[in-house]
Amino acid sequence: MGTDMKTFIIAEAGVNHNGDLSLAKQLVDAAADAGADAVKFQTFRAEQVVSRHAPKAEYQTRVTDQAESQFDMIRKLELSEAAHDELMTHANMRGIAFLSTPFDVPSLHLLTKRFGLQTIKIPSGEITNAPFLLAIARAVARVVMSTGMSTLAEVEAALGVLAYGFVEAAAAIPRSGEFEQAFSSDAGQEALRNRVTLLHCTTEYPAPFSEVNLRAMDTMAEAFGLPVGYSDHTMGIHISLVAVARGARVIEKHLTIDRTLTGPDHKASLEPEELRQLVRQIREVELALGRGLKYPTVSERKNRAVARKSLVAARAVRAGELFTEDNLTSKRPGTGVSPFAYWQTLGQAARRDYNPDEALDA
Repeated sequence: MGTDMKTFIIAEAGVNHNGDLSLAKQLVDAAADAGADAVKFQTFRAEQVVSRHAPKAEYQTRVTDQAESQFDMIRKLELSEAAHDELMTHANMRGIAFLSTPFDVPSLHLLTKRFGLQTIKIPSGEITNAPFLLAIARAVARVVMSTGMSTLAEVEAALGVLAYGFVEAAAAIPRSGEFEQAFSSDAGQEALRNRVTLLHCTTEYPAPFSEVNLRAMDTMAEAFGLPVGYSDHTMGIHISLVAVARGARVIEKHLTIDRTLTGPDHKASLEPEELRQLVRQIREVELALGRGLKYPTVSERKNRAVARKSLVAARAVRAGELFTEDNLTSKRPGTGVSPFAYWQTLGQAARRDYNPDEALDA
């Protein structure tokens, strides 16, 4: 997912459809119109994910009904199987990849067995849910895993579960130490390299700039040797652009039709025109990064003669007169003898008369 030259851009529709299929289709359209590579939703059943007494996160309380439980909030945001079917059909019609994040095993099976998804995004909150990670590894070809709220050790532990699921038989029951063994094995490492992308993430909405810590992308890339991207919860688009410049292979950014809508994630999301700007500017950053070789570009070549200098006579010089620091200098244009020949020219006799500013013969 993502290449050395092209960042894979995920428009995270998430639950910003507010449980409304028509609004969800508008999000698909907005993502496709912006040029994103994929639009991603969230698939869950509230009773499978959260207890009826679980509190909301602080950011959720700020933007939703404070008297409402987390269970009641997310139950209203469920998408039915039929809605998933319509959204996938609509995404296919619009030429954009459909992705979704499952939060429970039945939802995982819906996405993989019923709809045939082969890439699954693991949310940050599930990174310590080993049974769920194992079920995902056994169900799909590719995994994108967010790492918000995690230590490096927790990321490694999660990768161990995925490696075990990739390389061991589907019926195998893990025993103590086998996740670590799978992570360390040649087969496990090869499977991780071929099938896993990590996303650095700060799990707060919006994420404070002081807590973004983009250098953690470098840390994970060095520690695990895996492609690394960035799931961006900051306001604006500039942090995503910096992440691309630092090597992010995947960018995920929340999308809403209208930031003033009620719901847990709208306030930290981009509106359609902002997403369009993000995609365009990411592609510009990719072009600007280039191939890493240092050479004159096509547009520079025509300027070399104008901007560089050649050796010229600083004053009138007679044939046979020796060139000295007083009568030899360098000036534009750079079409004659290079100033690198300055020292070897000093002390040589002029082979003909030179007028002031006249370029020396090669």
